[in-house]
Amino acid sequence: MANQASAGDLLQLVRTGSATTRGDLQRVTGLSRATVGQRLDRLFRAGWLREGDAAPSAPSPQGGRPSVRLEFDDRHAIVLAADLETRHSRAAALSLTGDVLAETSWPVRLSEGPEHVLGELGARFARLLRDEGLDPASVCGIGVAVPGPVDSGSGTLVDPPIMSGWGGFDLSGRLARAFAEASGSVRGPAGGSGGGAAGGFEGGDLPPVPVLVENDANLMAYGEQRTGWPECRAFALVKVSTGIGAGVVVDGTVYRGVDGGAGDIGHIRVPAGEGLDCMCGAQGCLAAVASGRALAARLRAAGVPAASGSDVRALLAEGHPEAAGLARQAGRQVGEVLATVVTLLNPGVLMIAGDLAGTPFLTGVRELLYQRALPRCTAHLDVVTSRLGDRAALVGAAHLVVEHLYAPGRAEERLTALGV
Repeated sequence: MANQASAGDLLQLVRTGSATTRGDLQRVTGLSRATVGQRLDRLFRAGWLREGDAAPSAPSPQGGRPSVRLEFDDRHAIVLAADLETRHSRAAALSLTGDVLAETSWPVRLSEGPEHVLGELGARFARLLRDEGLDPASVCGIGVAVPGPVDSGSGTLVDPPIMSGWGGFDLSGRLARAFAEASGSVRGPAGGSGGGAAGGFEGGDLPPVPVLVENDANLMAYGEQRTGWPECRAFALVKVSTGIGAGVVVDGTVYRGVDGGAGDIGHIRVPAGEGLDCMCGAQGCLAAVASGRALAARLRAAGVPAASGSDVRALLAEGHPEAAGLARQAGRQVGEVLATVVTLLNPGVLMIAGDLAGTPFLTGVRELLYQRALPRCTAHLDVVTSRLGDRAALVGAAHLVVEHLYAPGRAEERLTALGV
């Protein structure tokens, strides 16, 4: 690393475990002891670093007291996260290392539109903090998972098939304003130093807390990979609920494609879907055949009450035989598509998540996947189900916000804004 390594660069080295003592930082960066000390002092004054126990390599090469381990202080701020689904939503406050501190859920209809839904979400966030005795000023960022393709540059949804009226809407700005209004408009240093939130705010207050919006399958994949499979260089997750979508993490980074459309496998045309209408307006999509919505429709036609993917999930949990048979068949149809996905990506882990992620569906996936994919592509592949369950997108959102706010360049901006 060049001698111009900033305080943000040093923070990144400590956060990733690449250098955890002052001596380590000197060796990795080539900076002098005095310069390392000055830059660390900025991080200590911001409350972002703390000193831990003595490092195992004690004493230090220069003699004197043993080297002290440096640690990222995950207690100096919190992150808010939300997972918006078509019929219900979940919100949580999390630590900077992704631990859930408090959470809540409530029924919602995305068909009511972004203005209403995001206004309600801002109020829910404020209420959650108030109920748990958490200071709104300690919120450094908000992450939101949505069931549609997101342009990461603008944070807007791009032609979302199951979110009519949401495309192109300024989600970040609306939610930032809603949270500010519900929690009190004056931001403290932890929130106001976020480095540029979307949306303005009147009255001379500091900017609202920054809001990041991302596709739900992407965030689920990111959360699962970061917490359970950190060494996996190519990780794929398929969410099968109301719709079908996939998230891919390559070398620790979410792969989004050119404009956020990567992973939208629910709208691949399949022979079994011929003549079936999909919510995207086309016919023959995988989602029209194998999604939770599609299975619910088939169950209703057979006289079994099921309005949504979550109802199918409940039936599967009860061991309902017809639901189990349909889920296994759906798994086989998804597995046929995933054979191509696995051949293209060669992931180390393929995770099945969402309402249908149980034994019948997983069995169906494995049957077709191992039959159709090249043996070389499945020789080192683990096909598993979600570990984090309903919290996966929330945890992924928290990690995404932290990686954004504490990246070297952004960290420098925020330190300057804090005046340290």
